[in-house]
Amino acid sequence: MKQNSTKILVALIAIILVVGAIMIFTKGLAFELKYQENQKIEINLGKEYEENDIRIITNEIFGKQPLTIQAIEVYKDALSITTTNITEEQKTELITKINEKYATELNADEIKIENVAHIRGRDIIKPYVIPFIVVTIVILAYLLIRYNKLNSLEVLTQSIGIIVLAQLVLLGIMAITRMPIGQFTIPTILLVYMLSTYICTAKFDEDLESMKEIDI
Repeated sequence: MKQNSTKILVALIAIILVVGAIMIFTKGLAFELKYQENQKIEINLGKEYEENDIRIITNEIFGKQPLTIQAIEVYKDALSITTTNITEEQKTELITKINEKYATELNADEIKIENVAHIRGRDIIKPYVIPFIVVTIVILAYLLIRYNKLNSLEVLTQSIGIIVLAQLVLLGIMAITRMPIGQFTIPTILLVYMLSTYICTAKFDEDLESMKEIDI
């Protein structure tokens, strides 16, 4: 029964890795809007506004495009609107509707569309690489000390293999499900990392128990 479960798990992991690799090479990874190449406009109304009112207007103009609305002044009288693409016609329509809603006299010609470059995934994770490496070295050293009765080379290689494999499976799942890289990516990576270290300790504890039974 255990062997069948292991075979199923291995097959599932292999499928995730293969399909995930294909998705990455053909479609790449998905990113949240703020990390994609996008366009943004900033609007200073000069008076307070309700985000829900702006949301209704933008839904009419941009439809199902991913879009964020963000206040850029503490007095909530200015905002930025970010989406994948903004045409001059959409900008003019947007300003017209805002003028009608808030009795303002905004001039569409004075409001510029700003192009925002795509942020690469490597740039998102770059600040975490060195801390990740340091923590991994500390954990590996701890495992070597804790399980010194086991073969040190096997403990080291299996630990690294489990940690790396767990991250590759996560990457494959993200590629397959189109889970966007964004604010929850790093916490998810850390959660999987913690899970992989737990799997390491559970496996080596089992190996120690097996060794004791053989000695008995």
